Amino acid sequence: MDFNEPRILGKTGRRVGRLGVAGGYGAPAAVLEEAFERGCNYFYWGSFRRPGMAEAIRNLVGRGKRDQLVVVVQVYNRLAGMMAGSVERALRKGNLDHADVLLLGWYNSLPPARILEAARRLKERGLVKSLALSGHHRPIFPVAAETGIFEILHIRYNAAHRGAETEVFQKLPAANRPGIVTYTATRWGQLLKPKKMPAGEKTPRASDCYRFVLSNPAVDVCMAGPKNREEMREAFATLERGPLNEEEMAWMRRVGGHVHARGWF
Repeated sequence: MDFNEPRILGKTGRRVGRLGVAGGYGAPAAVLEEAFERGCNYFYWGSFRRPGMAEAIRNLVGRGKRDQLVVVVQVYNRLAGMMAGSVERALRKGNLDHADVLLLGWYNSLPPARILEAARRLKERGLVKSLALSGHHRPIFPVAAETGIFEILHIRYNAAHRGAETEVFQKLPAANRPGIVTYTATRWGQLLKPKKMPAGEKTPRASDCYRFVLSNPAVDVCMAGPKNREEMREAFATLERGPLNEEEMAWMRRVGGHVHARGWF
């Protein structure tokens, strides 16, 4: 397994780098553009639409890179009538005529019909190309996959939260499968804190956390949320270091199990 080799993102047919980049943590445009040049072309523009991501998207579009860029616009709107306005504002900020993915954020059951209809209308207008779903209630994802509505699933998965291995990954269809994107690889930073470690265990680096996630063959993209160039370059180390070996995998599972058992946040 080579983390530098792109994946086809499920039913979308799009080629994506194994690391995705979230723009909500303050990284400036230059850092995000460097990530794109390293093959990280899955750009997640969440609820906090920071100017760095908008600028990076505009710059990449201006350099003729639009076809290589996969822009994800997330909406949390529970009022269907507000969805179109939220998407249109994002597109204007990024100088885009469409988003590649519309992510319906944080659903622990299937979105209601009014939300799905609003999303369908956006697709009909050509403002979004693919539909994705995120949430924390893992049993909903196999159900969502069966509907055929969602081309991508955004799932929490890390060394401490491993339930997706049995509750999601093993239950997805082998054919016509949605793309799998994971988030919170560091468990909100808890897996990086020395004081949270079990006795005698070394503390993981961020790249160890990303390597853990990407070592699972079910995962297409692991999201990184850099605040600055230093954090982004640590994420790049994931691509250079490659998959965990057996000893490293056992270590990450011990650390993750310890952190999860104590419920630390």
